[in-house]
Parts: sequence; C-alpha cells; structure tokens
Amino acid sequence: VQLQASGGGLVRAGGSLRLSCAASGRTFLGHDMGWFRQVPGKEREFVAGISWIRSRTDYADSVKGRFTIFRDNGKDTLYLELDSLKPEDTAVYYCVAKRGSTYVSKAGGDYTYWGQGTQVTVSS
Repeated sequence: VQLQASGGGLVRAGGSLRLSCAASGRTFLGHDMGWFRQVPGKEREFVAGISWIRSRTDYADSVKGRFTIFRDNGKDTLYLELDSLKPEDTAVYYCVAKRGSTYVSKAGGDYTYWGQGTQVTVSS
C-alpha cells in the first residue's frame, strides 16, 4: 500500500500548483482520500478530503474557494488544485487515505495511509 505525492514546488503568491497522489496496492478504490499539510513546529492541518461514496468533498476554511480536490478513479490518482496561493500555504503536503465512508473526516488519526509528502513553498 503506497501513496506517492508529487507536484510541489516554489511559486509566487497568487500563483497555482497542482498536486498529484498516485495510489497503489488497493489503496484507492473504496477509500476516502485527502490532503493534510504541516509546517515545522506546528500541528498537521487538514486541507481537503473527498469521500469514496458519492465523492463528497470538504475543505479547511483557510483554503475554501482557492483549492479544489478531485479524484480520477480510472487512474488511481488524487489531485489537489491550489490556486491564489498565499505565503501561509507554505508547508509539506501529505496525501492520505482511509476506508471509504459517506463523509469526509478532518481528523488525521482516522487516516490509515500516508504518503511521503511534497513541499509547497509560496514566496511573497
């Protein structure tokens, strides 16, 4: 079971990035997926999630209207579109997965699988 995140990088404030998370080992189908982020010295933070059943989505208030989460079940890939980026979005972004449900959990402890993280840096 592996989650491989990619797409991070350095971008100026106001710019955009698209993160991808490729899943393998039966991680994708039947699983809720999500993104968390963490800055050194701070608690990890829920960013966005998408449920397996009905593809319901939920976002942290700080990213609503700027980030979009979506999944391609045919490619076993999760995406996070980051628009209108701000310096405070700078963090390591982690792809996560858990057994599928009808709602999106914002609790990191609910997620069984974690990817290795991809760094997003937004300059002012």
